[in-house]
Amino acid sequence: MSVGERSEAELAKACAARMLERDAASQALGMVLEDARPGWARVSLTITETMVNGHAIAHGGVTFTLADSAFAFACNSRNEPNVALQASISFIGAVQLGDRLVAEAEEQSSKGRTGVYDVRVTRGDDDELVALFRGVCYRIKGTVLDGAVT
Repeated sequence: MSVGERSEAELAKACAARMLERDAASQALGMVLEDARPGWARVSLTITETMVNGHAIAHGGVTFTLADSAFAFACNSRNEPNVALQASISFIGAVQLGDRLVAEAEEQSSKGRTGVYDVRVTRGDDDELVALFRGVCYRIKGTVLDGAVT
């Protein structure tokens, strides 16, 4: 099936899968792509011993990386490559060893060559909000599925 013959939902899932396939960092952390659709993605990971900081809680960088990956999968969901232009995170609650985190990224705006995405990071077992992330992306030339970017 060619790119042009795919539904928007199928295209979004294919783009997210290709992004994860080429994303060694997300793979190394054990991230799981749970779902994707145009302008939206859900990604999860479980906090392991190598992700805990000196306070015996999850390192903030791990939570940020999870949110950033969900952001990337969502903003690249239309086979138009995007890169992060700006991102910030607010940590709402502590994350413990063994917690399963779920990041849901959702498009808030897409105009011209930029887009704004919000990502909610929750603890999977109780759906408690642990972080809020906002990312701004910039569209570059090329396509996601063939890997050609310029």
